Amino acid sequence: MLLYASLISRLASQHETIEEIISGVDEQRLLLHPQPGKWSIKDNIAHLAKYQPVFMERMQVVMTGTDPVFGRYVADEDPEFATWKSWDIPTLLNRLQTDRTLIYDLITGASGIQITMTGTHKKFGKLSLVQWTEFFLLHEAHHLFTIFQIANNVDL
Repeated sequence: MLLYASLISRLASQHETIEEIISGVDEQRLLLHPQPGKWSIKDNIAHLAKYQPVFMERMQVVMTGTDPVFGRYVADEDPEFATWKSWDIPTLLNRLQTDRTLIYDLITGASGIQITMTGTHKKFGKLSLVQWTEFFLLHEAHHLFTIFQIANNVDL
């Protein structure tokens, strides 16, 4: 399975949607927890930013050809997540952009052999580097939709 145009395009720029969605959203709404135990817009952004280094590390391991097994990443169980949630939104967005450039370079620079290398997700099974990247982008899109809903006062 080769890298395909929509995958490359979304990997390059999908995350940039956040700034468009939250432009003009007041601070109170950015910090609003729509329901007890649900993340705010800022928390969702912190999660997306924090997950990128995790994803990058995992893909570097996949590219070794050892077919690693990964459990589900749970941000609230990550001891570093609280620190990331304490950062302001401009810092989070900057980190998101910086790390996305590294991820983009890693994935688009993968050799034909590396693209086919696999890692196993405990829920989704054996995934190639391309499938992992698709999973990463779909996960991100889910959070973008959540951010959109909170920003536009939709009940969750």
